[in-house]
Amino acid sequence: MEIKDNELLRQFEVKTDEGLLTIEYSLQERKIFLTKFCPNDCEDEKVHQEFIKTVLDLVEERNLRVVPTHAKLISFFRKNRRYQNMLPPGIKI
Repeated sequence: MEIKDNELLRQFEVKTDEGLLTIEYSLQERKIFLTKFCPNDCEDEKVHQEFIKTVLDLVEERNLRVVPTHAKLISFFRKNRRYQNMLPPGIKI
């Protein structure tokens, strides 16, 4: 899965057969706030999960802390404990 970091629109993007998936973000200091998940016409949950995992791996390479604010992203963190260490100190999900 090839992800594009569109810095102008502040969103991660991936094109699928069903359309464009995006995760909007806000970058502050050493934290990235994942503010909105836009699946557009794509209803495939597996594709959603893979996209989120790939974005988090990209963010982890940049040594940033993640603050998810969208409900779908928060539920992803609850289900996948592997990514809990990316949360800033004091934030429990």
